[in-house]
Amino acid sequence: MTPRLPRAVPKRSDGAASGARAADRVARSTRAIRIVSLLPSATEIVSALGFADALVGRSHECDFPSGVEELPVCTAPKLDPSGSSRAIHARMEELLVEAVSVYRVDGELLRALRPTHIVTQVHCDVCAVNLADVRGAVEGWGEAPELVALCASTMSEAFRDIERVAVALGAPARGAALTSGLAARMDAIEEAATKAEAESDRPGKPRVATIEWLSPPMAAGNWIPELVEKAGGENLFGEPGRHSPWLSPEALREADPDLIVAFPCGFSLERTEAEASLLGEIPGYDSLSAVRRGAVYLADGNQFFNRPGPRLAESLEILAEILHPDRFDFGHRGVAWRRRPGAKRVSSGRS
Repeated sequence: MTPRLPRAVPKRSDGAASGARAADRVARSTRAIRIVSLLPSATEIVSALGFADALVGRSHECDFPSGVEELPVCTAPKLDPSGSSRAIHARMEELLVEAVSVYRVDGELLRALRPTHIVTQVHCDVCAVNLADVRGAVEGWGEAPELVALCASTMSEAFRDIERVAVALGAPARGAALTSGLAARMDAIEEAATKAEAESDRPGKPRVATIEWLSPPMAAGNWIPELVEKAGGENLFGEPGRHSPWLSPEALREADPDLIVAFPCGFSLERTEAEASLLGEIPGYDSLSAVRRGAVYLADGNQFFNRPGPRLAESLEILAEILHPDRFDFGHRGVAWRRRPGAKRVSSGRS
């Protein structure tokens, strides 16, 4: 294809430029919205905002809400996602060293779907298709879609992403209403957890280690430390707004957490259970207080914790159930999380 040459554009005043942008928004609003979501959390955001019917394409990982699996798949991984934790990590490292994108974008399919909006991300190159990949796929289109790149690394940023998507789709009020409702739900849980701690006779908050990858072990960062604190726990590893850090056996032994909650990135609860034996390979694991007490929990990271979207509220509910089983029951136990069997449960005054 002959490359399109940039046209010379006469310099305009700020007012003229603003008017042109407004005219562009009006032109977009008169077209039927057609959305391709290349990120699971984006698909959930779009659907929660009431635009599920406008979705015309998805990523290979988008699977919620029910029905999106019928949409055309516009991406594919360059590694075998069914491999073990070790194998996935090794292959991911190879791709990154080679400076090769971890995912493929089907540019021909994207163009055939004629999207008005494509929602992608710039937060993590190994988690999903990145903005550079998408820009490369739509380069040369006569009428390029609006690219909405999500970048949440904290809960407040996740809420801002929801509102940004709503604005891009011409429904800012829906975004404000959605984030307001989610904040109210989460604040109520935090308030109840704080009350539970105040009425408890145990010495301090339960000290929690969250694990986002099994081999090599990685603690959870980004929005997870905030969720732990809101659920009434003391987060031991990872910092809000920072990428998830590797977790050394020495650091884990020194911290000696009261509870361990594992939710590997992209893993269902069943798959996490299948690979949970990898935790036992961490030197000193069996001597940890959480292990001896039987306070090791496995959760569905793929559906909940790994997705910075509307279901962060459910993720908080799960943590609240784990940390305060006598106070919270949202129906997630046995479905979204389970206690890891094997260790004898010993009472020590903590959940």
